[in-house]
Amino acid sequence: MSDRFDCKNCNESLYGRKYIDVEDNPHCIPCYDRLHANTCQECKEIISHNAKELFYENRHYHEHCFRCFRCDRSLADEPFTSQEDALVCSDCFCNEFSSKCVACDKTVMPGSRMLEYGGSTWHEDCFMCHGCEKPIGAEAFIPDKNNYYCVPCYEGRFAPQCSHCKKALTKGGVTYKDKVWHKECFFCNGCKAPLAGQPFTSQGESPYCVKCFSSLYAKKCAGCNTAITGFGDGKYVSFEDRQWHQPCFKCSRCSVSLVGSGFFPDRDLILCTDCNNDD
Repeated sequence: MSDRFDCKNCNESLYGRKYIDVEDNPHCIPCYDRLHANTCQECKEIISHNAKELFYENRHYHEHCFRCFRCDRSLADEPFTSQEDALVCSDCFCNEFSSKCVACDKTVMPGSRMLEYGGSTWHEDCFMCHGCEKPIGAEAFIPDKNNYYCVPCYEGRFAPQCSHCKKALTKGGVTYKDKVWHKECFFCNGCKAPLAGQPFTSQGESPYCVKCFSSLYAKKCAGCNTAITGFGDGKYVSFEDRQWHQPCFKCSRCSVSLVGSGFFPDRDLILCTDCNNDD
């Protein structure tokens, strides 16, 4: 008598029947499907032994149940993602969550080359210069109202020219007497020191730093013999051919301030009323 070959679960003979081993224990097909087959996440039915089964994040699906939650297309051979346990194809996900190019109104696919500026998004090839209509790509650009220009087009159309080097001024700079300069081009006409952010004055059309202007053009105070530049407390007193800083305009004898008071010239001296009366 031959050995028995039975299903581990129901003990029915497996001779002449299909069976599946589970941990070296043979099971008839009905027992296997009932005890060991996975349940489809979508339809909640058993995925039988002869059905194609797909697996994703500890979830099992019939092949025909593995579909996009939005458009119902099969995801068996398509890229997809999950959204709160629901499967979504790439197209539906992009349509709902990805940005659209403001130039062509098409979806900017994740991972594609793009540019974002001012809350808007472009495909890299759609970000065009409003002047030459060539793609700007990753190059520098300058916005002007709702248009964008590559640097050469902007400089040629809109940028003012530096009064010194005559090249385009695209940002920053210095404005003085209705003229513009690059910061590095605005310097003292005497010592050539940069004047941007520094006190300066001019003689005619030429700018000068305080030191050069003082040594070249400023009048000297008759009291302290230093330049009267007009910087800081720049008020001064002028009498005949002499000038004084206001703090230096005082009686030559008692040193009382003569600003706003009567005074008397005595050759090279200036005297207050009291000192003059003492004479």
